[in-house]
Amino acid sequence: MQGEYSKLYSDYARGRLDRREFLRRLALLVGSTAAAAGLLPLLEGTPAFAQIVPADDARLETGRIAYPAGDVEMKAYLARPKKEGRFPAVIVIHENRGLNPHTEDVARRVAVEGYVAIAPDALSPFGGTPANPDEARPLFQKLEPAANIKNFTAAVAYLKTHPQSTGKVGCMGFCWGGGVTNQVAVNAPDLAAAAPFYGIQPALEDVPKIKASLLLHYAGDDARINAGIAAYEEALKKAGVEFKTYMYEGSGHAFFNDTGTRYNKEAAGLAWERTLAFFKEKLGS
Repeated sequence: MQGEYSKLYSDYARGRLDRREFLRRLALLVGSTAAAAGLLPLLEGTPAFAQIVPADDARLETGRIAYPAGDVEMKAYLARPKKEGRFPAVIVIHENRGLNPHTEDVARRVAVEGYVAIAPDALSPFGGTPANPDEARPLFQKLEPAANIKNFTAAVAYLKTHPQSTGKVGCMGFCWGGGVTNQVAVNAPDLAAAAPFYGIQPALEDVPKIKASLLLHYAGDDARINAGIAAYEEALKKAGVEFKTYMYEGSGHAFFNDTGTRYNKEAAGLAWERTLAFFKEKLGS
């Protein structure tokens, strides 16, 4: 039954069903409108139900991998098309809750669009993301910033030589991962495209190091992050970096996360469409 719920929710989240039709079909599954209304918060708030692309999707090969990053072996989740061929690659960087089912789902969403996607686990130096999210957050304070950046830039080198990769690599990340995506753009000259979602900007003196094209997503109600936009854009212009900025008014920080309370379906859908078009233009598919 969970599979039926997940498929129905996936159709709704992707805009294939409007809310009224979604609730009508859900009511048929669970027996009543009242039961459907009671189940809806669970569907929207639980990663297992809110998956857009199921873990066992027949179109994909998925699994756990590890790649070298200096003295650290970085754990990661990989998803790629099952069909034969070579594909562009995309790194998906999680929020400050670690590598969780939602981030793995985003990697699968990328993969079904024709990419080799990996979602590295930033907490690999501590053995990986704990099952309890409350235990994960304090570990981020223990990460050494420079080493953490190297751990993620190593993913670019890994994907450039991956046997199923064309060698073109992009990166996207959310919240904490959006900031890391900006840092990967600074520190990985081989990166072709970066799409940080509401990520803290890099040091302005580092901006001239960026070689990748940037697609910058920001939430209208996100004062702390947005305070750095103007200076970042000015530095990008001076450095001749190709970039485009989108502001999603009426949305808050973490608007893309469809398992969280700040999820904004309209903003998330538009940002996703723009990101896919961006990667197709810069990486191919």
